[in-house]
Amino acid sequence: MRAVVLVGGLGTRLRPLTDTIPKPMLPVAHVPLIARLVARLGAGGVDAVTLALGFQPEPFIEAFPDGRCGDVALDYAVEPEPLDTGGAIRFAARHAGIDETFVVVNGDVLTDLDVGALTEAHRRGGALATLHLIAVDDPSAYGVAELDDAGRVLRFVEKPAPGTEPSTLVNAGTYVFEPAVLDRIPEGRRVSIERETFPALVDDGGVHSLATDDYWIDAGRPDEFLQANLDFLTGARAERVDGIHSDADVDPDAMISTSVISAGATVAAGSVVTESVILPGATVGAGSTIERSIVMGDVGNGAHVARTIVGASTSVPDGQSLVDARLPAQR
Repeated sequence: MRAVVLVGGLGTRLRPLTDTIPKPMLPVAHVPLIARLVARLGAGGVDAVTLALGFQPEPFIEAFPDGRCGDVALDYAVEPEPLDTGGAIRFAARHAGIDETFVVVNGDVLTDLDVGALTEAHRRGGALATLHLIAVDDPSAYGVAELDDAGRVLRFVEKPAPGTEPSTLVNAGTYVFEPAVLDRIPEGRRVSIERETFPALVDDGGVHSLATDDYWIDAGRPDEFLQANLDFLTGARAERVDGIHSDADVDPDAMISTSVISAGATVAAGSVVTESVILPGATVGAGSTIERSIVMGDVGNGAHVARTIVGASTSVPDGQSLVDARLPAQR
């Protein structure tokens, strides 16, 4: 089975991290986000993935030079112009010559969903599209589904006002489509799969769903990206990892608590790192305190960094305190 993964966004919500690396290549618990996503697809029976890109594929080709990610073959569909989610799906699927049932995934999603179970539910339902749904505490930030007793989607309400949601079940960003869905997406213009294609399919009774209580997170925002890393340390995920990479340089006198210290990162003596991610090549100076932060650049000696993102090629001066900041500052 083939899949299309939407990775064409600019990653603006994760800046400044994405100023130097595409969002899908950012590591989550030592492994690129895209590699974790593709591995989940492979475990569900997908053997070939097309990455729907909005710009150059070179960083991906460099990361996967043999055109494979584990046991899954990779190829790339680079949009000639921004086409939004629906247009990107059509463009990538046509580029790949997809002419049978296929999977679509948003490139921000990290989940323990059994993709094979979603595919089986799709085949049983006989619909044109089957969507993975997940229950969330605050559905007002998402596309919320109203279902009938058989799991058919009756309508979607996109980002409803709090208290007006028809359910707590939201679009979780993994779909199984029949190729006929592609014929419902106009060619050569921007089309939102969420706001245009899905409502049209729902009106025709063509959308089924599978709601699960699997682990799920949208890792495309700073707080969620941080949490996605930490969840591999706390038992929230089916897989657990060692937070300190074997190729990290962590002084024995540093105190590390529920944090990811990446390969090539350096943490000096006397530092305290709590619930944070120190990315490859970053440095934390002696006696510094890092709390709930993501560090890609350098933190000087005796600095205090809390709820902050430090971008690459950026330095926090010795002794400086940063709270709720992004460095460099974002416009």
